[in-house]
Amino acid sequence: MQITMELPDAVARQLGETPASVSRRVLENAAIEGYRRGRLSQRQVGAMLGLDYWATEMFLREHEVSLNYSPAELADDGAALEKILSVP
Repeated sequence: MQITMELPDAVARQLGETPASVSRRVLENAAIEGYRRGRLSQRQVGAMLGLDYWATEMFLREHEVSLNYSPAELADDGAALEKILSVP
């Protein structure tokens, strides 16, 4: 989907120097906020920004966004890893 929006020049200048950089900044901010609020998954953030798994993780870390990873998910991952490692 393509979205067009109008911003006051003063606001746009604070976001970037070119229309492409403003667009990228708005897209990144939307991805960050969507992830923080639990509306977007890490995979969706990566798809929005054209990043692979590791680049998405680095992007979120660089923007000081905590990973949405619950204790239950940690336990599930630990059990899966234990199962994988115990296979002869």
